[in-house]
Amino acid sequence: MTNSDSLTTLRTFRDDLYACFGQRRDALFELVDTVLTARPIPSFVHLSLEATYRRGWGSLYAALRHGEIDIEALRTELVRHPLDKGEAIYAVDVSVWPRCDAETSPDRGFYYHPSRHSNGKPIVAGWADQWIAQLSFARVSWTAPLDVQRVHPSIDAHAVAVEQIKTCIGRLPAADSTVPLFVFDAGDDPVKLALGLGDTQAAILVRVRSDRCFYADPDPAVYVGTGRPRRHGAKFACQDPVTWPEPTAEHSCDDLQYGMVRVRAWSGLHSIVKTHDTVGSRQPRPIVRGTVILVEVTKLPGQTRKPRAL
Repeated sequence: MTNSDSLTTLRTFRDDLYACFGQRRDALFELVDTVLTARPIPSFVHLSLEATYRRGWGSLYAALRHGEIDIEALRTELVRHPLDKGEAIYAVDVSVWPRCDAETSPDRGFYYHPSRHSNGKPIVAGWADQWIAQLSFARVSWTAPLDVQRVHPSIDAHAVAVEQIKTCIGRLPAADSTVPLFVFDAGDDPVKLALGLGDTQAAILVRVRSDRCFYADPDPAVYVGTGRPRRHGAKFACQDPVTWPEPTAEHSCDDLQYGMVRVRAWSGLHSIVKTHDTVGSRQPRPIVRGTVILVEVTKLPGQTRKPRAL
């Protein structure tokens, strides 16, 4: 876009954002600008000292206590302004705000944290929020947040993700026929997500651990008519290449940043479900089929460590 088009788009978005605010809208709008432009501050009240915020510190707290925001209108507005040159690819991830010393804070829970530990374990006490943000293939740090939802300690994050995805798909433009792809990091269960989404028009991509095992469908020719037919066929162990059959799809290319890139895929595989809604009912476990994808590169850009298979 030209500079004129960019300014027009920005001005339109700011006007629509201002319309999403109700009571104390002026203070809330200036607070948004201040958070985006402020330098590092030691505490929240220091935002009132920034030049962007033209009100006093009392108005800052009054805006948060008595201000009104039309959440649904704000989420719809964010969907209307996608990432520039972005694809229909959305990341779903949990962000933890550590509040280890705030023992009286409501709804605190213990959540995984990659860098902070508690009693030798990678967990912290605090609040967790689950985000949905649009991604692009450009190697930049910019994303377009679309939705955020607090994850209560008593609620499964997978259930929150399923409801967020369904709601997000309902807000996407109807004219776009592309099936949106939702990407999850390690630690999420692809089977739970697939069962929760059901027939929703969405694709999910989840990074799995290297010690996971999957199974193909059984060969019907092996069944001789006595006993219950087998539900699981040949085993596919991610750590044991001997168990890998011929891939159903394969792609290789030479990249300047990653060197030789090789991608292999095995479709029609499923895992054995341990926890499901029919536990204890003597009903068969659900079988959710998917595709296992293996990505291998020979180098990483700007790093000296040896790349691992993904």
